Amino acid sequence: MMKMLLARSLCMLLLLSCLSEPVESRTLNLNSCSVSVHTTELRTHYTDIRSNAIEGDSEIGVRLLNKSLMKQVQDGQKCCLLRLVLRFYVERVFSNYASSQPQQQRHTSALANSFVSIRREIHKCHCQCVEDTQRKIDTVHAEFIKLEISQAAKKAVGELDTVLEWMEGLVLKTRA
Repeated sequence: MMKMLLARSLCMLLLLSCLSEPVESRTLNLNSCSVSVHTTELRTHYTDIRSNAIEGDSEIGVRLLNKSLMKQVQDGQKCCLLRLVLRFYVERVFSNYASSQPQQQRHTSALANSFVSIRREIHKCHCQCVEDTQRKIDTVHAEFIKLEISQAAKKAVGELDTVLEWMEGLVLKTRA
């Protein structure tokens, strides 16, 4: 009886593993360094919290991250900018973003944990930042602190799409 139950369980696990899609990992090309990121997973978690963040954003005229900030990165500064942006989100945004819905709390936590993991991997890259790159992120911080903290966090989460698009533009597709 026990062998039969074990055999059925193993067959079920094998069937499930065949039906599930492999986790897609992408390699971010950061000049002299590369980092593996699950961009599809990040996008899924973000999609589940985005509408709540945008609906709660009452500061429509204020923009923390604009696409030009991310696109006008000097050669050799992609690693630095990503490290600084991830630090901003982990230390300032996710720690101050709150949702009353448990499902959204889980997605926010998953995003934050993913960002922490990416930061840890980037730390190995020893990115060197030039003054211009630091100034760009300082501008984001300055706009962030002008707003009430929970409002600023909602705005930053709502604008996370800009960061994810930029990250997706840095990828070399691989399979994990």
